[in-house]
Amino acid sequence: MYIQGFLIPVPEGRKEDYRALAEKAAEMFREYGVLEIVEGWEEDVPDGTHTDFRKACKAEAGEKIVFSWMIWPDRETCDAAAKKMETDERWQMPPDMPFDGKRMIFGGFAPIFTHGR
Repeated sequence: MYIQGFLIPVPEGRKEDYRALAEKAAEMFREYGVLEIVEGWEEDVPDGTHTDFRKACKAEAGEKIVFSWMIWPDRETCDAAAKKMETDERWQMPPDMPFDGKRMIFGGFAPIFTHGR
């Protein structure tokens, strides 16, 4: 198992635009071998004293945090998907993206403990 995690600030009024884009992308990720995708919309994200989700991605007033992750069978499948995305014409992003990709935080993780799967 290999996990990619994301934090994305999205304008509150663009929730449905983001959801639709995520749904379209999920179809392609399934073709590439992803096992599971979760897109979580901010509901209870408290402000921290030193750091928090909002500070981490420089969220601005009127933006909500999306906390997302994808579970891949292994890192090799994930890396192969990234290569395929480079040449897949369907990955043309819309001119009016529902989020600022420069403030998206992402990374890949190897699990060291799981429970419930």
